[in-house]
Amino acid sequence: MEIRNIAIIAHVDHGKTTLLDVILRQTGSVNAKEDRERIMDSNALEQEKGITILAKNTSVIFKDTRINVVDTPGHADFGGEVERVLSTTDCTLLLIDAFDGPMPQTRFVLGKSLQLGHKPIVVVNKVDRDGARPDFAIDKVFDLFSDLGATDEQLDFPIIYTSAIQGWAVMDMKDAPGKSIEPLLDLVLKHVPKVENKDDHPTQFQVTSLDYNEYVGRIAVGKIYAGKLTKGKDVTLVKINGTTANYKITKLFGFQGLQRIEKDELGSGDIVAIAGIPDVFIGDTVCDLGNPVPLPAIQVEEPTVSMFFLVNNSPFAGKEGKYVTTRNLRERLDRELETNVALRLEETEDKDRFKILGRGELHLSILIETMRREGYELNVSRPEVIIKKGENGEKLEPFETLVMDLPDQFTGTIIAELNRRKGDMTMMDAHPTGMTRVEYIIPTRGIIGFRGFFISETRGEGVMSSRFLKFDNYKGDIPGRKNGALISMDSGETTAYALWKAQERGDLFVAPQTAVYPGMIIGMHSRDNDLEVNPVREKKLTNVRASGSDDAIRLTPHKKLSLEQSIEFLDDDELLEVTPMSLRLRKKYLDANQRKKAKS
Repeated sequence: MEIRNIAIIAHVDHGKTTLLDVILRQTGSVNAKEDRERIMDSNALEQEKGITILAKNTSVIFKDTRINVVDTPGHADFGGEVERVLSTTDCTLLLIDAFDGPMPQTRFVLGKSLQLGHKPIVVVNKVDRDGARPDFAIDKVFDLFSDLGATDEQLDFPIIYTSAIQGWAVMDMKDAPGKSIEPLLDLVLKHVPKVENKDDHPTQFQVTSLDYNEYVGRIAVGKIYAGKLTKGKDVTLVKINGTTANYKITKLFGFQGLQRIEKDELGSGDIVAIAGIPDVFIGDTVCDLGNPVPLPAIQVEEPTVSMFFLVNNSPFAGKEGKYVTTRNLRERLDRELETNVALRLEETEDKDRFKILGRGELHLSILIETMRREGYELNVSRPEVIIKKGENGEKLEPFETLVMDLPDQFTGTIIAELNRRKGDMTMMDAHPTGMTRVEYIIPTRGIIGFRGFFISETRGEGVMSSRFLKFDNYKGDIPGRKNGALISMDSGETTAYALWKAQERGDLFVAPQTAVYPGMIIGMHSRDNDLEVNPVREKKLTNVRASGSDDAIRLTPHKKLSLEQSIEFLDDDELLEVTPMSLRLRKKYLDANQRKKAKS
């Protein structure tokens, strides 16, 4: 059977997972039990957030050809996932929204694909939506290919129009709406090169992702570049550092729809999974026994943002979590480093404090959310950008391209805030629909904490996305949060009476009957300084009743912060306490006198 290997790449929300749903359904690759919306987003966090976090493999049979498909994340924070799986494919489907055109993260994933020599197929999706402008989208794609230095062959890309939500594709808009997704699959068979048969070459299988099964142990997923893999075969593992070890393949799996099908033998060009090698890591090569021929290591871009992960030392430590010690935290982070290739860990002088480096706020917040769901307790610090030194000793910091679509009436406020954060506007384009597209080049420091401001100022109607651009000269100090914090000065349970008095001072983050401790942040002050308040004070009861002193207590609903919003709120002298049940903002120094000493 002939094999084609493709990856679907796109910006967030342009519809690649929905398109893959349609392909799986119309080729009969999923059964009724497996069928649901966003079939490939199997991770609980992916289903909740509506984004793809992990790259995943699937396979469909169409006209006696196996098409191996890789669904990739669209968010630049998960670029490490994209970089390691694109090398297993021979072509990419570049999915573009017919209204938005290519967005910043499209540039990132397309650049990686072009570097590998792929000749992408451009899929213009959502051509059925109101305001769709496929000609504009294609013009912008052509400009993007040119900017990325595409060859003449790559610039001669085939174009197909789709509506993933309606389940059809057409080669010409005159034929819209279509009847099925078959024209897209026909184009894949016509345009994507057949996998070259190298079954008689020395075996080379490179690992691009890892999984775990309690029955068979660690499972390595990757592509057989040459040779064959057989169940029960003795092989040599070549690690990235050059060391070798011998193992036996105990299980061999191929992909069929959402299932892994156990096989006795699979040949070159196929994307497969193997078990029986407990010491395998991403980037390692499996070769014939005694004939190590390793493949080049997978290159992943460097991290741009860091956070400190600390053992929870608050008064409530150990009350809600299962794993709370330094050893628990260290073991979990080491386990994450095995599969998360874009993550780094640096030791600090304090054994209870770990510096974690990643690709962005979202990359790190997904790790934190995963850990808390597994029962871990920890404290995390405000994200900081990674500063480098240039060739002449100058200070360099990461910059990002920021693209926003927002209603016209909010542009003034947003532009003023981005200018305050040291951003430089590169483009502003008003659309007849009343939306304006604004592009900025801005230090990564300037984006930290901006998303919450953007969403609230645009009343939730704005859309923003960013991607890493380059390291450049340091832009100088950027002002931090405008407002101070409301800090609890006592421990106990909050009372409605005390919060009623405190809400005059700012916005509250806690409800009545919430357990608090001294140094815990219960709200945002309306002014720029921190203010200590007593949220557990009770009303003194007397026998005297008067209309002036017996006002009804009316509390303004408190603002419940999500994990991402809590991280955005943090200032340099604050931490976020993360437990399976709670998120608590707090000061690094819980004692008021220590805070005063630290400031002086």
